[in-house]
Amino acid sequence: MTTTDAAALDVRLPDDVSVRHWFALYGVFFVALVLPLAIFLSRQEWTWNDWLSRPAETFNQTSPIIKLLGFTLYASMCCTFLPLPTGWIVAGVATREAAVAAGVSDSVLVVALLTASLIGAVGAIGSTMANLNDYHLFTWMLRHHRIAAVRTSRRYQSAARWFSRSPFFLVFVFNVIPVPVDVVRMLATTCRYGRIEFAAANFLGRFVRYAVIAFATYWWDLGWVAPVALLGVAAVFGVVRVGPGLVRKIFPRPNPCPQAVSNTSNQPEESKS
Repeated sequence: MTTTDAAALDVRLPDDVSVRHWFALYGVFFVALVLPLAIFLSRQEWTWNDWLSRPAETFNQTSPIIKLLGFTLYASMCCTFLPLPTGWIVAGVATREAAVAAGVSDSVLVVALLTASLIGAVGAIGSTMANLNDYHLFTWMLRHHRIAAVRTSRRYQSAARWFSRSPFFLVFVFNVIPVPVDVVRMLATTCRYGRIEFAAANFLGRFVRYAVIAFATYWWDLGWVAPVALLGVAAVFGVVRVGPGLVRKIFPRPNPCPQAVSNTSNQPEESKS
C-alpha cells in the first residue's frame, strides 16, 4: 500500500457501539455498588480514626459484605487508563483474617474453595466492567482518522492475523496471566471482536486468576505476606512499564555529532601542503 493509497483509505471501521450508552450503564453499576457500600459503612462501630491507629484490626472487624463491595468497586476501575494493581487486594480480601466465607464449614478446604469462588466471581465482574471500559474508550479513539490509521501498518496487520486465529482463547489467557501491557485487549477492540465474547473471555480469565490467588492465600494462611508481596510485584511491573521512558526524559541522550563537520580549521594546513 502506497502512501497515497493509505491517505485515501478511511481506516475508521463502522461500528454499532454506543459509548454514551455504555458509560451510562457503567454509571448505574457504579452507583449500585456505592449506595449499599455507604449504607453498610454507616452501620459499622469503628471510626475512620481507627484505620489510622489500628488498620489491621479494623479491617478484620469490618463486615465481609463491605470488603466484597469495596473490592468489586475497586476492580471495576482498574483499566488501561487507570492501571491500578488488583492482585494485592484479592489476596487481602482472601486472608483468613478477612473471613469473607467464615462460619460455612469447619473444613479448611471447603472454606478455601468457597473463598476462592466468591472472590473470583465478584472480582471478575468488576474487572470485566473495567475492561469493557477500555473496549469502549479504544472504540471512541479509533473513530479518529489519525489513530485508526494504525490499521494500515504491517506490524498491526500481522498482529491482527495472529489475534484472529483464536481471539477468545487469547483474551482468556491474557486475563489469567498478569502482563504490564495488555496488547490483546487493544487488538480485540481494533479488530471489532464481539463485546459479548470479549466480556465472557475476560470474566473467565479473571475468575481463574483471582480464584487461584485467593485459594493460595487462604489455604497456606499467608496472611498479609501475600498482599504485600503482590503489591511489590505490581510496583516492579510499573517500573518496567514506565521506567525506561522516565529515564529517557530525565537523562536525555546527547545529540549525535553532525556528520558534516566544517573543515575550516584544516584548510590552512591543506593549503600549505
